[in-house]
Amino acid sequence: MLAQNFDITEPETLRFGYGESILGTIAVAASARGLAALFIGNDRERLIRDLQDAFPKAELIADQIGLAPTIAKATAAVDAPHLATDLPLDLRGSAAEIAVWGALRAIPAGETRTYGAIAKDLPITVTPQEVGAACAANRLAVVVPCHRVVKSDGSISGYRWGVQLKRRLINMEGVA
Repeated sequence: MLAQNFDITEPETLRFGYGESILGTIAVAASARGLAALFIGNDRERLIRDLQDAFPKAELIADQIGLAPTIAKATAAVDAPHLATDLPLDLRGSAAEIAVWGALRAIPAGETRTYGAIAKDLPITVTPQEVGAACAANRLAVVVPCHRVVKSDGSISGYRWGVQLKRRLINMEGVA
């Protein structure tokens, strides 16, 4: 499952767990539909607060053992962002966000695109600023590779998990 326009209005249960990647601790949350969040950080308490903020109506249940295969695949995706992952995704957003996230997933590893180029290439009308807002709303670090989006002059700006981490991911993928 790649994407869906899905807005939670009813309480739901998300299972979550942690992994250790070369970029730090990751927190993953999964629904029955697939991976709903992949956050990167170094503070597990902060990561759980971020999950709670991202899914305020969800009941978060720790399930380290049950999510072990998902955590392993998510960790592998973070450690080697140039490799494809077969994780089912539970993308939740507006039609514009879903379109942007699809475009991000189409950017090959080792390449970048500008916010404007993504906006121009989408089949729906969005501004570069809306592309940036969709990147900021992305809950799936690396798997939806918003780190591959740069400013029109090629410089690196904004990243939900920090500009230094964005630069590191771009460098890991061999972008000059």
